[in-house]
Amino acid sequence: MLEYNETIKLIKQAQNGDEKAKTILIEQNAPLVKSVIKKFRNKNLEYDDLYQLGCVGFLKAINNFDTSFNVRFSTYVVPMIIGEIKRFLRDDGMIKVSRTIKTQNRLISKFIQNFQNKNAKKPTLHEISEEFQIEEEEIVFIMDSSKMPISIYTPYENEENGLLLIDRYIQNYDNEIVFDKLLLKEALNTLDERSKKIVLLRFFRDKTQNEIAQELNISQVQVSRLENRILGIIKEKLKVSEN
Repeated sequence: MLEYNETIKLIKQAQNGDEKAKTILIEQNAPLVKSVIKKFRNKNLEYDDLYQLGCVGFLKAINNFDTSFNVRFSTYVVPMIIGEIKRFLRDDGMIKVSRTIKTQNRLISKFIQNFQNKNAKKPTLHEISEEFQIEEEEIVFIMDSSKMPISIYTPYENEENGLLLIDRYIQNYDNEIVFDKLLLKEALNTLDERSKKIVLLRFFRDKTQNEIAQELNISQVQVSRLENRILGIIKEKLKVSEN
């Protein structure tokens, strides 16, 4: 395996279009990719197909990794590989939901949202049934289908307008998600160095409170109290910034 600094250097080169750097990263991290795909060996997929999917997720991780966060690349790349395989399993039809049910579910969801906006409460099952003239048991079945993952490229509202689910959210991405990230970064910058280290270890490197306590030479109880205080500070900063 590559050293941390060498990995970061190669990632930067790969993000700038260096294909050789990508190849080195994949070759050196092949054991990591193989260890992740082992979890999916019972999903009726050939090993070579799984490995290819793992490499696709690995390449996406390279492209999206932010080297300024001082987080180990392996911590970031594992969920990306898992996500790529799960996305394939979903979109390849491991879970089937008919087009009719998807359409009905979208319409019901829209009705619930509009009803709640107008009446400040969610409609009852009976009210939904009355609106769509569908048996209550059928309504429950249709609504449960929403718990199954669907593609962001599924048609939204109706197929004639050509809109997809992604179109509903893409306009809000820059204004909401990016803004929230900036607010969070600003809030983190107000913390002292020890608090920043606790956030880094706890939420970016998946360390337990006991592991952090040992590293900082304090008790687990102190870590727990500090963590709660830090989260309170961050929440308060975000609240103030939004107002």
